[in-house]
Amino acid sequence: MSALLVVDAANVVGSVPDGWWRDRLGAAERLRDLLVPYAADGLPAEAVDPELPGPLEIVLVVEGAARGAAAVPGVRVEAAPGSGDDHIVRLVADREPGRRCVVVTADRELRVRVRALGAEVAGPRSVRP
Repeated sequence: MSALLVVDAANVVGSVPDGWWRDRLGAAERLRDLLVPYAADGLPAEAVDPELPGPLEIVLVVEGAARGAAAVPGVRVEAAPGSGDDHIVRLVADREPGRRCVVVTADRELRVRVRALGAEVAGPRSVRP
């Protein structure tokens, strides 16, 4: 069973002040495209400890103006119907028992919520060096 990598798009995109606020959809799509190689290759030990080898199921959770982002091979995109954080918590809670799950976010409250459900957490730099 492959591990699940859930990426908080709003938080990861917002971690780099590169003008993302002018084009939130475009920023989410650029992040999505950066994630594609991780689906096959996984995340190295420098990004998450212990290493997260591929293949991975990657879910990019988008909200707000980024809701129009489409999935690509290797990265499923889910538009949160409300709060992106609540959607991420649901994904973690609904995964198969025993399945390894890593959530990529710097949001402190979200980190606490998903850790309580047995998920690991990694910061934005783990997928956006």
